[in-house]
Amino acid sequence: MSRVNRLAQLKLLFNQTREVDDKLVALLAVAAVVGFAVPFVILAVVLSTPVIGAVTAVLVALLAVLTVFGRRSQAAQIAAIEGQPGAALAIVNSMRGLWLSTPAIAVTRKQDMVHRVVGPPGVVLVGEGSAARVKQLLEQEEVRARRVAGDAPVRTVRVGQGKGAVELGSLRLHLMKLSRELKKDQVRDLEKKLNALGSGKIPMPKGPIPGGGSRKLR
Repeated sequence: MSRVNRLAQLKLLFNQTREVDDKLVALLAVAAVVGFAVPFVILAVVLSTPVIGAVTAVLVALLAVLTVFGRRSQAAQIAAIEGQPGAALAIVNSMRGLWLSTPAIAVTRKQDMVHRVVGPPGVVLVGEGSAARVKQLLEQEEVRARRVAGDAPVRTVRVGQGKGAVELGSLRLHLMKLSRELKKDQVRDLEKKLNALGSGKIPMPKGPIPGGGSRKLR
């Protein structure tokens, strides 16, 4: 990808994030000022190395701005798709590494659904929708998955609010923190076995900020 395309994508992401995040510009300004001021004062004023202080301060300020922007843009994307059918799967599909997902292996008429994810932790069944209906779907799919998974762990996760649920914004971290049980070849072999159980198809949120970015960040 060329530098021009990267800059264009960065500009697009900035504009989309700013539409739903009123605090973005102010937070970036604070990050830039603090990121520059702290190392500059320490190196240039206290240690009397103005050149090194200036260079270091610019680099730290840039890193601070990029860190804040990355977190706020990610939060904006999650806020935009939260509540949409398939939002949990969209988060899974954005994860790096070997995470093989099968969408909507179980669905109700009210669009409660369970997705199957096979990765280093084993089989993870991710449910989203009404707590009561999703609980029943997860229990049914867990029984089916265990028949095929053998010794591989089978876990369930309900995405949403309330006791026992994992919030959409915490789903990626929750999955990454699960203990690693399978190697790459084991993950692929298990996925092939589970494919025999079937899958469904659902419309997925599209774009960096699906849903038009109508939801404001706090």
